[in-house]
Amino acid sequence: MIAYLQNIAVLFCINGILALTLNFIMGYAGIFSLAHAVFFGVGAYATAYIALNFSDSLLLCLFASAMISAVLSMALALPALRVRGEYFVAASLGLQVIGVTIFSEWKSVTGGLGGMIGIPRPNLFGYVFNSDTAFLALALVILLMVLAITALLVRGSFGRSLMAIRDSESAAQTYGKHVNAVKTLSVAVSAGLAGVAGSLYAFYMSFINPESFMLEMSILLMAMVIIGGTGTLFGPIVGAALLMSLPAALTYLPFLPPSELGTIQQIIYGLAMVLLMMFRPGGLVGGRTKGKAA
Repeated sequence: MIAYLQNIAVLFCINGILALTLNFIMGYAGIFSLAHAVFFGVGAYATAYIALNFSDSLLLCLFASAMISAVLSMALALPALRVRGEYFVAASLGLQVIGVTIFSEWKSVTGGLGGMIGIPRPNLFGYVFNSDTAFLALALVILLMVLAITALLVRGSFGRSLMAIRDSESAAQTYGKHVNAVKTLSVAVSAGLAGVAGSLYAFYMSFINPESFMLEMSILLMAMVIIGGTGTLFGPIVGAALLMSLPAALTYLPFLPPSELGTIQQIIYGLAMVLLMMFRPGGLVGGRTKGKAA
């Protein structure tokens, strides 16, 4: 039972990081992306390749995963500079499809559909995180670090610039904000930190394949942000906790057939998002009700 709870807790930390980083561009910059799982995957594959072929150093793998994901995020940042709204969502969806295709077909690097196996646990100055308890502590520390980085960014001048651009790009430009630079940097930061989550995931699972980075993952992350509260610091973490605990909670309901749990879970996710958009558009933490929003 303890091992099961530790597993849920580690995965919560990883998903919490992903939800925080998606909220950074979605909630504060107004950039709605369906390609976040791609940057998660880039970080995971970068770590897996380095750990299997060169070094299992935690710092090296985290740094490489973050940098590679941030650089590749330019493929998302360029459309973000030109289009907004549903046009950008469509562009990010295309990037998601391209990313999964590359993960599946670039067999010499990613292992294709068979994935990469035998990824070692990370090494930090000679200490190997072999136990799940130690890895949980590592994941929790990194989650708190990402939360602190996000808080520093959004509560400073950069965060105010992001929110000004989200509310009105033309008005922000009129007041001297460098719109293109701010949007590009926000996407790079979000993707880089998503790459860190991917690195943790690869180290923890010791096996990765494209199925972990499909469109469904991007949609799940968006649901975490919306349910928790977009544009809030702790909303994504609350959303991640709820959606991570839901599958475990459903297994304890004896009247639900095990074969239908996945379908029921998806129905609950969708219903929760619809109800929140109707009656509490700010999410559980956002605090805006339908009446206040009106």
